[in-house]
Amino acid sequence: MSAKHFSNDAAAVVVAALRATTYTNPSLVFDAAQKTVLLRDAASQPAVALISGGGSGHEPSFAGLVGKGFLTAAVAGSVFASPSAEQVSRAIRRVGSAQPERGILVIVMNYTGDMLHFGMAVEKARAEGIKTELLVVGDDVGVGRARGGRIGRRGLAGTVLVQKIAGALAASGAPFEQVYHIAHLASQNVATVGASLSHVHVPGRELVPDELGDEIEIGMGIHNEEGFGRVKTDLSGLVSTMLEQLLDQTDKDRAYINVQPPDGLVVLVNNLGGVSALELGAITTEVVDQLDATYSVRPVRLLSGTYMTSLNGLGFSITLLKVVDKSFVELLDAPADAAGWSPPVRATNWQRGIDTSRASEEDSKAVVERDKQVSRNLTINPELAKQKLNAALTNLVSSEAQITKYDTLVGDGDCGLCLKTGAQAVLKHISSAPVTSDTVRLVREIAQVVEASMDGTSGALYAIFINALASGLQSSSSETQQEITPQIWAAGLLAALTSLAKYTPAQPGDRTVVDALAPFVATLAQTLDLRSAVEAAQKGCDSTKGMEASLGRSIYVSADGWNSCPDPGAYGLVKFLDGLLL
Repeated sequence: MSAKHFSNDAAAVVVAALRATTYTNPSLVFDAAQKTVLLRDAASQPAVALISGGGSGHEPSFAGLVGKGFLTAAVAGSVFASPSAEQVSRAIRRVGSAQPERGILVIVMNYTGDMLHFGMAVEKARAEGIKTELLVVGDDVGVGRARGGRIGRRGLAGTVLVQKIAGALAASGAPFEQVYHIAHLASQNVATVGASLSHVHVPGRELVPDELGDEIEIGMGIHNEEGFGRVKTDLSGLVSTMLEQLLDQTDKDRAYINVQPPDGLVVLVNNLGGVSALELGAITTEVVDQLDATYSVRPVRLLSGTYMTSLNGLGFSITLLKVVDKSFVELLDAPADAAGWSPPVRATNWQRGIDTSRASEEDSKAVVERDKQVSRNLTINPELAKQKLNAALTNLVSSEAQITKYDTLVGDGDCGLCLKTGAQAVLKHISSAPVTSDTVRLVREIAQVVEASMDGTSGALYAIFINALASGLQSSSSETQQEITPQIWAAGLLAALTSLAKYTPAQPGDRTVVDALAPFVATLAQTLDLRSAVEAAQKGCDSTKGMEASLGRSIYVSADGWNSCPDPGAYGLVKFLDGLLL
């Protein structure tokens, strides 16, 4: 097994993947000899049949789209290679021989091999008396008219929308001519452009370095073909360029569809195979936001997911379908019994349209508004408090890279970013308004900011501890106004540590943040000296090197990991405490 693939036998992978479609959808059958997936009752259905296919490596297209309300059959070639005309001919005969006048619409993407082999099979079927038509979809705008020449636009993910529309219409019992007309109309009003961070590797082929480096290829085809060009930009700039290629009417080389604000628009954000669902969500948001802000267009339907891949391509494509016929939306909404189709939400959810308004971020001052109404007697020098907090939090932020390095070795790598995010949020809070002289209120404000900004285990532990510290300080304050003292700080910290123990079993020796926190609190209570307490925290942190973890994610890490570094959480706390001494 190579590091690139679980199997390097491309032929075996294709057959196994096609067979899997019958496991995920028992209404299908698989003809292994012809690498064809069909509906079990494909030959007996009275409705117009839809056949598609092409090279493998684009899953779930097309075998995963076979099902009632979608494709009747899909014929697969080898990876990125068209199936043979004989394979396609056998599929057409199997579907149409019993009902030659039923009508079979063959929909393929505009690639030379597909057009030749599927076209040859269509001609043979006609000669045999089977009513058959070929519809070729070319929706790519990455390569413009001049470069595309007589070959035309390549077929991309927009093909899936055309097939879904045709499949739903056929399932409704519409006649062949109507199915062809609507499918052709959809193909003339769809446009797609893709972008990728790298080229893909086909199983079994020699590994070669990817020449893209840190550039992004815009307009790359789904078989690694080069596109419009390469750029270095961020997500916003990338999406802006892609939408310009799709919608800019001054670009006569690519202005295939003209979408104006009143027009209905279906948007498909398609994962080319290697983009995480998290990042695809961010891409989708960027697409919708720019459509609204730049073009005053809001989708009437939005699909985001994996529909047509390029193996594990680290990229995505944007497809726009102009709704020139109201049936487009109804047909996309229609149910489809295909495992590879990610259905949109119920049509009724779209009645109010997409809400692109932005809820304003809740300011940290608003988060703690309720605390402002309560007067307390424990005071602190606000300028000194701000100075100390700035120094400590800045020191923590600057240590993020080292904390992350440690947590990458013994955890999941998120500790540094989590602590940095919380620290930056508190820094923003104390710089946005004068720091209060009310000690308890200040601590409660910080607790609220931490709760709102920090997630993960670290966020929960710190939020609990700081909230408990505020309660401990409140209990230690007197009825008359007084300035906070080291004794009151120590009492509040001891109370907070006790409260924290109710929610985590962590104790010194478990290789957690408590290994630094507990000695800090204990030493401060004993000596009332901050420097001595910080030194104790440092010793506690150092003691975690080589300490076997008994809590947290570190318990799953080999000794080679935790022998080489301190606990990341303990290290982060010490960096904060060190900053208090600056």
